[in-house]
Amino acid sequence: MRRLLTYLLFGKDGETMMAMLWAQQIMLGKKTFDEVPRLLKEQVKEILIDSGCEDLVTE
Repeated sequence: MRRLLTYLLFGKDGETMMAMLWAQQIMLGKKTFDEVPRLLKEQVKEILIDSGCEDLVTE
């Protein structure tokens, strides 16, 4: 259901956009990696590592 809603709101790249949004919130200190939805964790992890923020990935 969430994937369908994301697709309807943001198009086919919606999942990537959501991952980028989560990564940004983590970098700003407003969210933590533990709060990321399970289906987005891998993408968010990759974005954080690519951004030089691998220290924010806590598993």
